[in-house]
Amino acid sequence: MHGMDTVERLRTLRRDLHRIPEIGFDLPETIAYVSDVLARLTGPVEVFMPCPSTVCAFFDRGAARTTAIRTDMDALPVVERTGAPYASTHPDRMHACGHDGHMAMVLALAEHLDTHLDELSRNVLLIFQPAEESVGGALPLCESGVFERCGVDRVFGFHLWPDLPAGTVATREGALLASTNEVDVVFHGRSSHIAKADQGRDAVEAACRYLARIYAFMDGLAGDDPSLLKFGRIEGGLVRNQIAAEARLQGSLRTFSTEMSERAQEGIVSLAEQTAAELGCTAQVSFANGYPPVINDAALTRLVRAAVPEVGELDAPQLIGEDFAWYQRYASGVFMLLGTGTGIPLHADTFDFDEAILARGLDVYEQLVRLP
Repeated sequence: MHGMDTVERLRTLRRDLHRIPEIGFDLPETIAYVSDVLARLTGPVEVFMPCPSTVCAFFDRGAARTTAIRTDMDALPVVERTGAPYASTHPDRMHACGHDGHMAMVLALAEHLDTHLDELSRNVLLIFQPAEESVGGALPLCESGVFERCGVDRVFGFHLWPDLPAGTVATREGALLASTNEVDVVFHGRSSHIAKADQGRDAVEAACRYLARIYAFMDGLAGDDPSLLKFGRIEGGLVRNQIAAEARLQGSLRTFSTEMSERAQEGIVSLAEQTAAELGCTAQVSFANGYPPVINDAALTRLVRAAVPEVGELDAPQLIGEDFAWYQRYASGVFMLLGTGTGIPLHADTFDFDEAILARGLDVYEQLVRLP
């Protein structure tokens, strides 16, 4: 395990980055900071940008195969309320999801590789990607051809996890994180005064009936395979004494397999149409595809667990989405969770953690790049 000098270095990196949170692909200060740290390396490393707002560092050992390590750089549109002396200096922006910690680990790994590259049997590609929290910066990187150019056949990444004890590392074979689909359901009815409700077609009533039915349907599906559908926004009607001509629900579907996603989407559509018809309304359902599920390669996960015993077993997959899933379409990949032990939820305006946990993640990374 690393000593206090390493912890202090990780703390400096993380807090420097925490002060300058940026959003999506618009990351000029973050990219400048990352690039400056990488430019100070003295060994044989190629630093380049294979696509917009993405920084890569390639440590070439002359080997046929390469291990990739990914970190995300973007923050969230959140007003920070930690009161920390290293709090965000950018109004309405905050590293509330731990990406500053992710970057600190990978920058410290770059500094380690700079003086220990001759101990490795494989090349290493470090990836600093944008836009994980929004439209997804992983897919453009994958489509850039950099994996093929650098010979990447395996990829690893971390996410900080508040619900695990501090410094605990865990993962699991197969499904780890969910696929995400945004769901919009719109009921169209006919307006009338409530005194003549029989002349109207109540879209709000249709939406309310539908909400109870679709939740019951999804509860039944979850017994076969973990899944989740929740609507976080519902709106309809114009005034209190008029039957609503339109009602809209906006939500998110989370699943771990194509089969379950298809079953859920079929039920979402058919129940909407059935409920609408009962009240003389019509229904319009649309889906926006987000990230695929994060599915850890079984053989690589077993290799990791055998070589790095501190990587523990996670009992069940988690219902959040992560665009690390795209990397796993291009190379064998294992994504891991690193506990903060705080219980402060991801995306909370008070999110914070003790940087000492990052030393555990760095230690795991240093072992992973040494796997043959």
